[in-house]
Amino acid sequence: MYEKLTDVFKAVAIKNLKAVDVPRSGSTTKGSNQHEIGGLVKAGFAEFLGLPLDGEKRYFKAVLSYITDDSDEPVLIEDSVSWYDTRYNQPDRSSEYRLYYTDNDVTAQLQEGDFFLIALTRENTLLMVFAPHDSSAEKQLRALFGASGVATNFSLTKVPFRQNEIVLPVRVMLAQLGLELDTGRSDDSDKLAAILEKFGGSFPKTRDFSSFARDCYSGAIDIIDSPDDALLAWMDEEENLFRLLERHIVAERLRQGFGKYGDDVDEFVKFSLSVQNRRKSRGGHAFENHIEEILTLNGVSFDRGAKTEGKRTPDFLFPGQVAYHDESFDESKLRMLGAKTTCKDRWRQVLAEAKRIERKHLITLQPAISEDQTSEMQNEYLQLVVPAPIQQTYTDNQREYLYTFKDFISEVR
Repeated sequence: MYEKLTDVFKAVAIKNLKAVDVPRSGSTTKGSNQHEIGGLVKAGFAEFLGLPLDGEKRYFKAVLSYITDDSDEPVLIEDSVSWYDTRYNQPDRSSEYRLYYTDNDVTAQLQEGDFFLIALTRENTLLMVFAPHDSSAEKQLRALFGASGVATNFSLTKVPFRQNEIVLPVRVMLAQLGLELDTGRSDDSDKLAAILEKFGGSFPKTRDFSSFARDCYSGAIDIIDSPDDALLAWMDEEENLFRLLERHIVAERLRQGFGKYGDDVDEFVKFSLSVQNRRKSRGGHAFENHIEEILTLNGVSFDRGAKTEGKRTPDFLFPGQVAYHDESFDESKLRMLGAKTTCKDRWRQVLAEAKRIERKHLITLQPAISEDQTSEMQNEYLQLVVPAPIQQTYTDNQREYLYTFKDFISEVR
């Protein structure tokens, strides 16, 4: 139906950093200048990385990120790491394979005890993510990769992520952090050809592209019985199609160069910013487009983007704008639904969007929101709606409070 973690990652492991894993400045004991991390053989990475022989070093592309709870933007570096036998020149000792990283802005943040997650994608790129110990960022990473119940120590521990753990919430979180998973599917070339035939080499309107994505999706979908699965499947399909088109358009633009002589830095920066801005805005619009389609097919009465008070425009208003402004209409039958792929503190915006409706609803794709934050939402009479498959990243206590999309549709219908 949609991509699973096993479709994207070959291996995942976690640990807490020990003194020899971090620079001396990040250690409360002795630290190290080795810049190496060991234990990948026992964690199951060797069968995918291979074992270097005869003193060779194998190099892998790596994306490194340091995430904290109090920063909107993580520290992010694209680099390469080397994989080699540190004891090659010691024939009397057994081999010891380590991953060597260079000094960069991410590794400068590392502290002894930090949480570390390493994942190998099917394109052989290493994702190396660090977060302070016991932080919300650590808990979210654990939930996303199915590692909530995996105990950690100072040795890498393999994460046995399951087939039912989906990659879409991982994409959402990583994209929010500026990390894009570059993965391919077997039918990508055929789908790119279909996109170019339909739209040419330019970005279409988001509504048109969302409709195209739904038409392209080849899986079986039950809009009535499984609206949560339908929403995720369509979002996943559109995300993949957009990446295909974006990669094609950006590659063509890079080949053309920028400015008269092809090396105009200002023109390049302007183009780069437009790419980033499109990525950020498109996902939210696509989310609303697919929600709208599912509500329509479920026979729900609503208005999208209707006016309430002043310039307030909730994403979806039930049964609609006319009923909302009819003072004789029973307020207990009014509903509103905000839609945000990720919440962070932006969920508070929803609270002011319809004064006649005391209990607001907000649907999101964000996984593993902290218990403190969901408790605060409850206190503010905000009902969080999370598609059923993503609810597995929340705690048992939180799931008692959460709505599925199907729950919400049943209530408004």
